[in-house]
Amino acid sequence: MNYKIDNLQYCNWNREIFKFNNQAGLDAVHVTIAYHEDYDELLLEIKKWDKLFLENSDLIFPGKDFKDIEKAHSEKKTAIFFGFQNCSPIEDNINLVEKIHTLGCRFMQLTYNNQSLLATGCYEKIDSGVTNFGREVIKEMNRVGVVIDMSHSAEKSTFDAIEISEKPIAITHANPSFWHPAKRNKSNELLKTLSQSGGILGLSLYPHHLKNNSSCTLESFCEMIAKTAELMEVDNIGIGSDLCLNQPDSVVEWMRNGTWSKSKNYGEGSKNKPGFPKQPNWFEDARGFSNLENGLKKIGFSENETNGILGNNWYNFYKTI
Repeated sequence: MNYKIDNLQYCNWNREIFKFNNQAGLDAVHVTIAYHEDYDELLLEIKKWDKLFLENSDLIFPGKDFKDIEKAHSEKKTAIFFGFQNCSPIEDNINLVEKIHTLGCRFMQLTYNNQSLLATGCYEKIDSGVTNFGREVIKEMNRVGVVIDMSHSAEKSTFDAIEISEKPIAITHANPSFWHPAKRNKSNELLKTLSQSGGILGLSLYPHHLKNNSSCTLESFCEMIAKTAELMEVDNIGIGSDLCLNQPDSVVEWMRNGTWSKSKNYGEGSKNKPGFPKQPNWFEDARGFSNLENGLKKIGFSENETNGILGNNWYNFYKTI
């Protein structure tokens, strides 16, 4: 069985986008439902999703584990898995880890760019690693079944998380820094360690993470994947597109600054471009998965390897949650 999975999207959701994902044959999508929200604000977001599930039940349903990926495949629907790009919904209360799992959360970043109560983000000058609270939260995430996501975390913190976690961790949406030196793209050594520990990397299609940004070519992206597969096992590589479809430009300010800053501190190499960048023309939405499939085969990946990168590797990872 071959599955297609996009393990990170943050769209302003509507029926059209669910149709794009369905037309792309996506069996599962991990969606960001929190950046800087606290627990009470998270509950409001989940209410919004309850309505979306009800109104689009012919296209989507809530995903809890890998069996829902199988169900989605057989029913030609998309299983939606919830995730957070920050740890703010658990506030400073470790008991909330189990509660967010009950609410459907399956991925949580320990930090989003900045220092959090759990770890250091990639935009901080000093990376002090995973904190004492972070160690306890990682144990609890392992216990209940929430994946540690280090996409926006600093290097030492990410190495720490790999070492502390008893289960494989994920970097759901990032690229190798050898290809494009964005602050939160990852070093060769880190990718090797991630792969050796059974962790998985979701490669990002967000232009600020791409070589030549919006002008990045399909060939360049697939060459990058081929070189990444020389660093880490191809079975530990997937896609986490970081698609932000239908979002107003004002949302960038929320993503970057939340409630912690009044300045226009956009980061991601986009200080003078505060809006969302244009997607490459070969990946304007999830239907670009067909272009990826052709590009991966053209660069030399086998049928099995291509199917792995486009979804089977994530499916196997979900089995470990």
